[in-house]
Amino acid sequence: MARAKTVHSCTECGGQSPKWQGQCPHCGQWNTLVETVANPAPTRFQTIAGAASPVRRLASVEAKDTPRFATGQEEFDRVLGGGLVPGGVILLGGDPGIGKSTLLLQAMAAIGASRKALYVTGEESVEQVALRAQRLGLVNAPVSMLAEVQLERIVASIDAEAPEVVVVDSIQTMYTEALTSAPGSVSQVRECAAQLTRLAKQRGIVVLFVGHVTKDGTIAGPRVLEHIVDTVLYFEGDTHSSFRLVRAIKNRFGAANELGVFAMTERGLKGVANPSALFLSQHAE
Repeated sequence: MARAKTVHSCTECGGQSPKWQGQCPHCGQWNTLVETVANPAPTRFQTIAGAASPVRRLASVEAKDTPRFATGQEEFDRVLGGGLVPGGVILLGGDPGIGKSTLLLQAMAAIGASRKALYVTGEESVEQVALRAQRLGLVNAPVSMLAEVQLERIVASIDAEAPEVVVVDSIQTMYTEALTSAPGSVSQVRECAAQLTRLAKQRGIVVLFVGHVTKDGTIAGPRVLEHIVDTVLYFEGDTHSSFRLVRAIKNRFGAANELGVFAMTERGLKGVANPSALFLSQHAE
């Protein structure tokens, strides 16, 4: 059996090289090339044909101010710029066990009371998520659950359920049948994120991605992932402390200098309304 052809892809820019190098020849970053399975190239001189998209004059486009809707977490809403925007795509990154899934599950439970919400879990089973919901007191939360990692099946479920908010936990576990590389590879993460982002823009669905971070503290996967989404949030905190911080690195719908403070309790994450007084009270210690 012939060995599958492989290439080395850069985790920062997505550029490809036929062999491993210490420095990426495309962006100049060091130690970013990882081996992936090469996808079959299209036929040479193949022409790209398709129907032309309608072109509109800027003056004829009616500008609409789309109202935001709250997530039920005031600190989270402030970092987002006032709430979620229909058609917006958000990437939430953080260390394992920091509380990303807990925060989004609490937000989805509050959103599900007035809007249709779908929680797609690729790392845990539906039963494991239900156990977390039981600890948080969210057993009766009106949230639809889906344990799936294949992109085509996720899109089919979105078509059937027609939700307004979708959480994908996490984007590194998803894969598409159109590519032969393994889940979590540069090409899979980039393609799955691009497909779901296109779906969100076309249908006005809010999509929230959960992303892993590397040992350097940056979101794992290609750097282009941060350019695709509208908002990039980092969830940070000390493992020896119960306080968590959510800060915005990029936000197309609001300010990128906001900071949200949460306290991890037995009933989940609670927003800290006055963090200045809290931290000043511990100054002597």
